Amino acid sequence: MSNQGPEAAGRDPHLNTPTGKPRARSVGLKHRGIPGPHNAITDVPGVEVGYQTLIEGENVRTGVTAIHPRGKANPGDPVAAGYFSLNGNGELTGVSWIEESGTCQGPVTITNTHAVGIAHAGVVAWMNQDHPELTDVWLLPMAGETWDGYLNDINGHHVNEEHVIQALRGATSDQPDEGSVGGGTGMNCYQFKGGNGTASRRVGYADTIYTVGVFLQANFGRRDELTLTGVYLGEELKGDNPMSETRASPPPGGGSVIAVVATDAPLFPHQCKALARRVSLGLARTGTSSSHFSGDIFLAISTANPGAFTDSDLARLRPGGYNQLTFIPWGNLDPFYEAVVQATEEAVANALIANEDMTGRDGHRTPALPRRRLAEILAAARR
Repeated sequence: MSNQGPEAAGRDPHLNTPTGKPRARSVGLKHRGIPGPHNAITDVPGVEVGYQTLIEGENVRTGVTAIHPRGKANPGDPVAAGYFSLNGNGELTGVSWIEESGTCQGPVTITNTHAVGIAHAGVVAWMNQDHPELTDVWLLPMAGETWDGYLNDINGHHVNEEHVIQALRGATSDQPDEGSVGGGTGMNCYQFKGGNGTASRRVGYADTIYTVGVFLQANFGRRDELTLTGVYLGEELKGDNPMSETRASPPPGGGSVIAVVATDAPLFPHQCKALARRVSLGLARTGTSSSHFSGDIFLAISTANPGAFTDSDLARLRPGGYNQLTFIPWGNLDPFYEAVVQATEEAVANALIANEDMTGRDGHRTPALPRRRLAEILAAARR
């Protein structure tokens, strides 16, 4: 299943997803900063996102998301990268090499907890089929996860390598859909229906406009924590919370969130790590205190400096054997930090707003965030 649907004539991408679902701004949420054209991670030049969504029968509510930092045609050029684990009860493969080299190569996939190995193998299979010139030695794919076992038969091995390959091949630079699609299909956020959300911000530096994009798979938070654009909602929206009434759900606040930050601004790897840390502040604005039972793991990449992180064999072909990096000085990074925080907060809101009720495994139900009631609360808060 592609991440795209037919767009209605005149659709405002800041208000609706490509499939017509509402986004956060459509219900009156006021977010700071200047978004890119689609207010999405794909506003960063070269970044592509693809989905495979699996909704089958009563028990299958899962899928896989693929993110290509330099597009599916160019997975062999490493990008500067850094990661941060706010709470480690989760998984993102490949982070040992990111920590060692300050780079990552190829796509990032995100799925459910018990399909991480399949996602990892699917990337290898895709590379072997579509880019065999890059698989002569080894690959270290990045596969992240959050737990969808409340709504999905997580032990049923429903995600397979072909689903991963299809998500990777179907990725585009268009505005991604949000909510219950791809890896986010069976996820819950603040005990409402969660899933995928994205947002972007434009940042000026040295007569150049750069883009910072955030994509996250939201599956975290207790209902009584929820806060959007500074308005506390946990008390007003505490009703209709089936997840609090069953042992089949994780402890309140558990579940995890994987976030990917991308920018075309030129950065050192350690500066990418600094951006990844700022995801924590964006999540905190939505109320979470990061549960012990939540894997809150964030990756940040810079797509600038193409060709600068090649291996030693290729580097020796250049005059003198040296590579060079352009980078923004550390003292000028504050607007980029702010962009990450703003885009993260809005991405969480988009994941919540672009959703409907879902019933899944064993009749378990998760309600959607009640948009009309939310709009009423926001209007009253502004008076």
